[in-house]
Amino acid sequence: MRGLLRVACCAVALWAASVGPASGAPPSRNDYADSAFNVPLATGLRAFYLRDFHAARRAFERALTVVPDNTLALSFLNATVAQTPGDLDALIDTEEDALGGHPRDYLTHVRLAFSYLFASQLGRDRDTDAHDELTAAVGLRPDAPAAHVGLGILRETERSTNRAKVEFLAALRADPNNVLAREYLALIYQTDLRDPQRGLAFAIDIPNLAPDYADIYYHIASLFDDLGQPEAALRFATLGLEKDIGHVGEAGQHGYTLLARIYLNQKKPADARRVLRASIAADVDASLAATLLRKIDNGDYDPRKPTPPPRAE
Repeated sequence: MRGLLRVACCAVALWAASVGPASGAPPSRNDYADSAFNVPLATGLRAFYLRDFHAARRAFERALTVVPDNTLALSFLNATVAQTPGDLDALIDTEEDALGGHPRDYLTHVRLAFSYLFASQLGRDRDTDAHDELTAAVGLRPDAPAAHVGLGILRETERSTNRAKVEFLAALRADPNNVLAREYLALIYQTDLRDPQRGLAFAIDIPNLAPDYADIYYHIASLFDDLGQPEAALRFATLGLEKDIGHVGEAGQHGYTLLARIYLNQKKPADARRVLRASIAADVDASLAATLLRKIDNGDYDPRKPTPPPRAE
């Protein structure tokens, strides 16, 4: 417990030092403190992870009537719409028509750009269209956060780490509680910059903002695992699985195998076998789970097996 608190306190200190407001500055934007927004967002997230996509869509649309440029809600709206064949195309058509009537409306450019981004994630080549809309949005409102988040996602997709980081940090200057910007920065620091401690600084408080966002628990678990904090990693990975009941997102799809790897690193093959069987039963990450089970059964992770001595140079 003290180890967990030590890492969390360090993370909060790093976060405050990196993007916290200066003394005397106006209060930071916090969409999640507004119950008129946060209640339907939470309802939508729970419905999404239960695979009730129609209810989820209605809830995200309600949330966006309160905070129209919240990037987490925008992204989940697109993810939800995409579950019904043809609905994402219909949404894009509607947003393109709206842009024709309001070519200088910042929000219209942003909403269309995020729909294009999601279409690209589904295998369509709309990145150039998304870039055009986001660039136009930044031209209209240079300091508004949502367009910078979208540009950061584009840059991260291109594996342009530094340019992505610049965009996400620009978003956080306007909205220090922007969940997507903080999540992407956590992943950049973990995987690209090999600094999981700094990555945790950006991610650790997200569950307080959006406690029903299951995937963030998976990412925090992975960060704690990288930091050699297995108990905290196990706790967050388990929370992610409990939130993602329908195994829709990363927490539900990959949480069992993350737990297994943590148990194996702790030399607990029996616990690893238990969660791997659950993974196969849920039909998530089943191929990897089966491979790890075979290795356990073959004795590859037998805690009694001596570690081979280092090879001579």
